[in-house]
Parts: sequence; structure tokens; C-alpha cells
Amino acid sequence: MSESRNAPNARPQSTNLMAAIALFAVAGVAVSSVSLYEHFATSTSSFCNFSDTFNCDLVNRSQYSTVLGVPVALIGIVGYLVLTTLATVYRNLPQTPALLLIASVIGLGFALYLAYVEKFLLGVWCFLCLTSLVLICIEVMLSTIATVRTRRARA
Repeated sequence: MSESRNAPNARPQSTNLMAAIALFAVAGVAVSSVSLYEHFATSTSSFCNFSDTFNCDLVNRSQYSTVLGVPVALIGIVGYLVLTTLATVYRNLPQTPALLLIASVIGLGFALYLAYVEKFLLGVWCFLCLTSLVLICIEVMLSTIATVRTRRARA
């Protein structure tokens, strides 16, 4: 009897968790889109150039702003779209939480590499990049919770 009582509650919690994952991923798409715009902008200043240590233009137009000719911000958009798709279209598949965790950990690794570049190679921070770093950290945490809940439900 307790299983039937808990079953209806388990579904909305996982749905809410997937909705939260999707929401943060959409925020990541937005932040990465602004960053991509800044990457191609020709203006010498932007809204996120605060000082010599916080300057998005320097970061978004540096030699590190592309990987094999692809803008890092575009890679971010694609990554966040993958997370959004998994958390919405494929949210009911049993392997989705694990896939979300794998994808978000890969994204976190990439974001940490970019933070390393900003700190130690460029010596300047990008507000947009740091925002994306926070968002992908949240994605990892939420995906971890989803994965743990899924494994517990199967046990």
C-alpha cells in the first residue's frame, strides 16, 4: 500500500527536477548566445566590460575563444541545447538522468578549463563565462540528484 501512496509523488518530483534542469539549461543557452553575439561584435565595449580584470571582450575575442575555428560560445549553446533536449523530449527514458549527468560533467570540465584560461593565461575574467560556469555547476548537481533518485527507485 505504501508503494501506491508514494508512486504518485515520485512522478511530480522527477518532473519538477527535469523542469529545473531544462530551465537552467535554457538560461545557459541565453548566456552563451549573448557571449556568441559579443564574440562577433565589432564594438570596442560591451555591457560586461567592468574593468581590466572583468572584460568580456578580451576573453570573447582572444585566441582561446575558439576551438578548431568554432566559437566556444557556440559549443556552449549546443551543449546547453543537448541538456534541454534530454530534460524535456527524453525526460521519461530511464537512461536520461545518467546521460544528463555525463553531459553536464563534460560541460563542467570544459567550463573549468575556460576558467583556468581566464585566470592563468589571459588574466581577465568574463562575467558571461562565470555565469555559465555557475549554471553548469547547478546542472551537475541537479543531474546528480536525478541519477541518484533513479537508481534508488530501481533498487
